[in-house]
Amino acid sequence: MTTDPATLSVTIVDGYVDEPAHFGVPPYISTYPRYTAGALVDAGVPREQITYHTIDDLRDDNGRWADVADADLMIYVGGMTVPGKYVGGTPAEPDEVRRLTWEADGTTLLGGPIRFGVGEENKGAEETERDDLDYDFVAKGDVEAAAHDLVREGLEGFSDRMRDNEEIRRWAREGAFVVEQHPNHPDYLIAELETSRGCAYRCSFCTEPLYGDPAFRTADSVVDEVDALSDHGVRDFRLGRQADILAFGGDGEAPNPDALRDLYGGIREVAPDLRTLHLDNMNPVTITDYPEKSREGIRIIAEHNTPGDTAAFGLESADPVVQEENNLLVSAEECLEAVRVVNEEAGWRPGGDRESAPNFGADASRRLPKLLPGINLVHGLEGERSETFEHNKRFLRDLLDEGLMVRRINIRQVMAFEGTEMSETGAEIARDHKQQFKRYKREVREEIDNAMLRRVAPPGTVLPDVHLEYHQDGKTFGRQLGTYALLVAIPGERELGRTVDVAVTDHGYRSVTGVPYPLDLNAASMDELTAVPGIGRSTAGDVVVNRPYDSLDAVEADIDLGRFATVDGEPPAPVPGLGDREGRVGTADWTETPEADD
Repeated sequence: MTTDPATLSVTIVDGYVDEPAHFGVPPYISTYPRYTAGALVDAGVPREQITYHTIDDLRDDNGRWADVADADLMIYVGGMTVPGKYVGGTPAEPDEVRRLTWEADGTTLLGGPIRFGVGEENKGAEETERDDLDYDFVAKGDVEAAAHDLVREGLEGFSDRMRDNEEIRRWAREGAFVVEQHPNHPDYLIAELETSRGCAYRCSFCTEPLYGDPAFRTADSVVDEVDALSDHGVRDFRLGRQADILAFGGDGEAPNPDALRDLYGGIREVAPDLRTLHLDNMNPVTITDYPEKSREGIRIIAEHNTPGDTAAFGLESADPVVQEENNLLVSAEECLEAVRVVNEEAGWRPGGDRESAPNFGADASRRLPKLLPGINLVHGLEGERSETFEHNKRFLRDLLDEGLMVRRINIRQVMAFEGTEMSETGAEIARDHKQQFKRYKREVREEIDNAMLRRVAPPGTVLPDVHLEYHQDGKTFGRQLGTYALLVAIPGERELGRTVDVAVTDHGYRSVTGVPYPLDLNAASMDELTAVPGIGRSTAGDVVVNRPYDSLDAVEADIDLGRFATVDGEPPAPVPGLGDREGRVGTADWTETPEADD
């Protein structure tokens, strides 16, 4: 077998990742395969000899397994340290990871968060264990560094070292090309971007501190990566690989607004035609400890991002006993104050008056807010008791009663990993409270989620560029690209793979119903018509019988049709902030009038 990097063939298989501060399930692509590809190029492997497949690629086409079998080096990247439910792809199960190495005739390398441990299944309330899964090499450090060293040393040199930020500066640019081999490229792919990793804090269950103290990249390094990805057709980005976006460019705790301005402004400059710029994690303790600098940083983010952005808050538990026993960072009241701050500084809707316009209700602008918090709650932690569930519900009711908005509430059960304080307790508490957890989760969905979703996306809210993904029960389901994107159900079975603008008509617990915007009354189906608020089957029947119409005024229905519908040749009702999505404006113009760009 060849060991010369110039003649080496390499196959990278992406089994997807889900970590507290890193996501890579389609439509996301994580940093791991991109950085690994860049490290291989840096070690001397030509780009054309690097093949990238997702695990779903292999499931869909058995012929692609030949790339696994025939490669001189097969690299698997993946691992789930946070359980979730996914629409765009299905993470690799342990048996599939084993099959990859059994099928491979060449050298095999395994890495990513899978190094922290593997459970029987990818779900919550699970203990995990370290397992080499029959691979020749298992990267207990960074898989990209292991791949680089292994190739450079003729498939014999191997180390468990961690890469440094200077290497990532090179590898991020060199590996950007691999996005073109992703099955979602170029129209339905969002690139996860790393600004830092590691955490200054040590919550009992979290794997992020296992990466060490925060190590920040420079703004120009991240901007250079965006520039390279943009050159390869990526137009959607998320700054998701960090424990706290507000701490970027600082000491790991205090905000640095100037660094955020350089980061966001630089991204807008090199990718002026981007479609999505979102983030993930924001630590509420930063907001409570450094309120003025945090407010400034949040304002900068909201000036540059795109609507529907979500800052995930790790409250984890509103129970003071659980907070104390698990080194959690904020009390329920402190988290409530952090939610207020984000609502005040970034909860405005494009097209509205930021200072005085309402952010929900009939007079609000018809776009999603620029940036809202998301609440993370974890169950099965040390000290959890029956009262814990009541503490959490009380906190969520306070949010609702105060008129605040949060984009989503994520409720999950803990996974226990070696190296965290929860490793000794494991999933025992979570299993003991399984039935109470299920009942409580259902109550939150029914009592809180539906009402909050109506507040965040009231009827008439327009969601541009909803990607149609699958059919179910006579409906077509799709999502926008972005952080925690809303799942949207549209009446009828439409062609998949297309995008459509949608006006929200109704709400579930975690999803919305909508109709294509604008809905043409002269062509709309009965199901589409009856989805519009205020139109029952009888009125819809009358609309159909009396077609065609010359204008909306000719429709005899006592409802506000202009929010949803139009007729042939009549322009739809304007949606402030929807803007011209074909011709993006530059960074400077956008900063002055962000509502015009989105």
